[in-house]
Amino acid sequence: MQAIQGFSKLSKQEKTDYLLQHYLKDFPQAEQILSQYLNQDEKLQRLHDEFIENTLTNFYLPFGVAPNFSINNKNYVIPMAIEESSVVAAASKAAKFWGERGGFKTTVLGTEKIGQVHFNFSGELEELEAFFQQVKPKLLESVQSITKNMEKRGGGIRSLDLVNKSEDLANYYQLHATFETKDAMGANFINSCLEEFAAVFRDEAHLHFQDDAELEIVMSILSNYVPNCLVRAEVSCAVDQLGKTKEEGQAYAEKFVRAINIAEVEPYRAVTHNKGIMNGIDAVVLATGNDFRAVEAGVHAYAARNGKYSSLTHAKVENGIFTYWIEVPLALGTVGGLTSLHPLVKLALALLQNPSAEELMQIVAVAGLAQNFGAVNSLVTTGIQEGHMKMHLMNILNQFEADVQEREKAVEFFKYNTVTHSAVVNFMNDLRAK
Repeated sequence: MQAIQGFSKLSKQEKTDYLLQHYLKDFPQAEQILSQYLNQDEKLQRLHDEFIENTLTNFYLPFGVAPNFSINNKNYVIPMAIEESSVVAAASKAAKFWGERGGFKTTVLGTEKIGQVHFNFSGELEELEAFFQQVKPKLLESVQSITKNMEKRGGGIRSLDLVNKSEDLANYYQLHATFETKDAMGANFINSCLEEFAAVFRDEAHLHFQDDAELEIVMSILSNYVPNCLVRAEVSCAVDQLGKTKEEGQAYAEKFVRAINIAEVEPYRAVTHNKGIMNGIDAVVLATGNDFRAVEAGVHAYAARNGKYSSLTHAKVENGIFTYWIEVPLALGTVGGLTSLHPLVKLALALLQNPSAEELMQIVAVAGLAQNFGAVNSLVTTGIQEGHMKMHLMNILNQFEADVQEREKAVEFFKYNTVTHSAVVNFMNDLRAK
């Protein structure tokens, strides 16, 4: 089949017709499915159409809430957009558990973000260093029109340095800049500053160095690795509050800490351990209109910052006190981007009482810690499948298109029996055979 020319210029209906004719001939429900997920409000649909290119319809995720979070003695209901069974339930359960034991405590440890101009230089390092010091004031002056409004809000450029990376890659250097972007995630602001730096740096280099090829700009881009845009969330209580007796609480605490220790030293476990943390983090990041892919990339890089991939959460027992915490890099925004466009994002932020970016960092970190607590708690007690599969029961029943009576009978039966896919299949086959 020949490549189609000008696909993006076709109307939505023309795009759909082309796909139905050439790629979806054997999927008769295709047109109905695409149509039923369109929003009937034309203005709202047009808004969604313009988020990306070549939009055909909308792809829905459940939007739920986890209530009863006490964070720094303030109560929150946390919005989550996610499709995975048991995430919201586990977060809600953890919120209730720790709410009865003093709640979550959080601290923002830093809000620094990073951007870099990457360039090649084949001359002498001393000459480059002298040139950078000479041109640095011009670089900072060149972005004043871009930084003016950000500086009014307390943000702006915090540092600009020349970094020599030629030992890692021949002739490779950076202009390494740090930024404070306040309540904005700041990607467009940072990239605009970097591109201006690059243009001025290149032009000045052409005037300074005799050989124009001696300095070549490769690219200018922010980094999603933000180890200094960091937040800590923790919970703690006496070990005797973790069980019916002090001995039971002590045993539970020791087993829980051991499970965390395993994730600290074993990368195979750490990856799944941290994936569970991201179940909570991504769900809130997505619900609040932030970039969960950027957050994921930065968080996993941070988990490997010491040369070995490890747990993001930690736990200890000292002097009879159980303490459990997470430190995680989160570059988030509450203004700009989807936060001012998507109606559900606006609602989610209103539900969180219109937090600042720093407050949102703390809320998101708590969601990750709560989700991890729920997972590890299940692993060291009942096992992960019992709770997860009970939540998954409805998905399996939906595959059978079970009616109301069948659902009620299935829920009652699996109150007392283990949920597995094969067990539900057998139950439904037996029920319908009767």
